[in-house]
Amino acid sequence: MTTFDKREEAFEQQFAHDEELRFKATARRNKLLGLWAAEKLGLKGAQADSYALSVVMSAFEESGEHDVMRKIRKDFDAKGVDQSDHQISRHATELMAQSIEAIKAGR
Repeated sequence: MTTFDKREEAFEQQFAHDEELRFKATARRNKLLGLWAAEKLGLKGAQADSYALSVVMSAFEESGEHDVMRKIRKDFDAKGVDQSDHQISRHATELMAQSIEAIKAGR
């Protein structure tokens, strides 16, 4: 194996690792965002957990992050929750940073 082959393999392994981290962090962020939204919707306990799971699952409906935001926006509108798209997005960004740090810390 040449040096170039070794570097290419290392790059591919790093890319796979980064993608796995991104997937885990996004799933964690979506769950936390779902729990936050559930609280805003007045859901508690098992209902909040179920709602958070539905938020996580909504991420698999389409590619990209817009499906999660769209679901929360729709649910907030239906229940009259006063949160702007900017507030939802800002909270999602904060939760993503927390999720990445937690995963890097092994939590």
